[in-house]
Amino acid sequence: MSEWLRRQTRNLLGSACAGEEAEDKRPRSMDKGTLAATSSSSSASSSHTGSVDPPPEIAWTDAYHRLFPRWKSLRESSQWPPIPISISKVNQFDAARLDVEMSAMLKEQLVKVFSLLKPGFLFQYEAELDAFLEFLIWRFSIWVDKPTPGNALMNLRYRDERRATPVGQEVRTGLEGPGLSVSQKLWYCIGSVGGQYIWARLQSFSAFRRWGDSEQRPLARRIWVLIQRIEGIYKAAALSNLLLFLYSGRYRTLIERILKARLVYGSPNMNRAVSFEYMNRQLVWNEFSEMLLLLLPLLNSSSIKKFLLPFSKDKSSGSSSNESECPICHANPTIAFVALPCQHRYCYYCLRTRCTSVGSYRCSRCNEPVVAIQRHGSTETKTPRN
Repeated sequence: MSEWLRRQTRNLLGSACAGEEAEDKRPRSMDKGTLAATSSSSSASSSHTGSVDPPPEIAWTDAYHRLFPRWKSLRESSQWPPIPISISKVNQFDAARLDVEMSAMLKEQLVKVFSLLKPGFLFQYEAELDAFLEFLIWRFSIWVDKPTPGNALMNLRYRDERRATPVGQEVRTGLEGPGLSVSQKLWYCIGSVGGQYIWARLQSFSAFRRWGDSEQRPLARRIWVLIQRIEGIYKAAALSNLLLFLYSGRYRTLIERILKARLVYGSPNMNRAVSFEYMNRQLVWNEFSEMLLLLLPLLNSSSIKKFLLPFSKDKSSGSSSNESECPICHANPTIAFVALPCQHRYCYYCLRTRCTSVGSYRCSRCNEPVVAIQRHGSTETKTPRN
């Protein structure tokens, strides 16, 4: 743009100088003697010098003062077309998602403060809690002309699109432009924070009062139908705005489109650094957990425990425990039975069920195979199976 202005100014100055030279060459009303003398002297001087005299030094100054008002009016009247810029849609969606995650993290920390209260105390004030957190984020970001946490991570900021290309200021990258005005900030808070809170409370109140039932009064029924229609219209408008955003990349939400608050890059020289390390780690752990969920039901935990028991370092832990307790339920045996041949005491039902469910049950204390069971203090022997 500045190069074009310099070129136009040079052309105007050149034409002005050419006009002055033409006026100087135009013959004036003189006497015949004077004209003849002048012509003779000029021919003599030209014959001696062989060149044309240069214009006076003040000619450029006069041309500048004469053409400056015209050039100024041309500059002020011209409307420079805005430089087309393209903001990544992925960055804008990621910024919105990061803002939601930040709000969820703040909510989780705030809920821990009231963890000692009775359960369900914060449930009835959940809408107020969400509105309070959203207001805090708005107060310390948008209200003080700073980006939200998600926008800051994605190198984005809000710009007033109505004043994006002011006349008379140099535009270099297309990202210049003032931030949001005070009225835009206030309306953004009312629409995003207050609108969500009022709508959530209205829906919960109408659902609690059961306005949608056919047995309710006609007025309540009409209000319920009106609420449903408003919600449908809003969802249709949000869908249309999403399609327009995917096409043009401007105005991510309806509030931004209404207020003409556009997201642009905060710094034109900052690149979006994408690291797939966390994503790869998450994919590996997901695949590993799915494999475990598939294999663990197919394995017998008791068999694995028996297989690993001889290799364990703490082999004497079973013998050092209390011998009077059942090694399965860790309580005093109700009907004491012993396992043969190791003579370790068990509850009858614990030992019987284990021997019945497992083909070759091993003692939980010494890992010896149980071939039979016997009542404690009796000589009668029972096989572990029926």
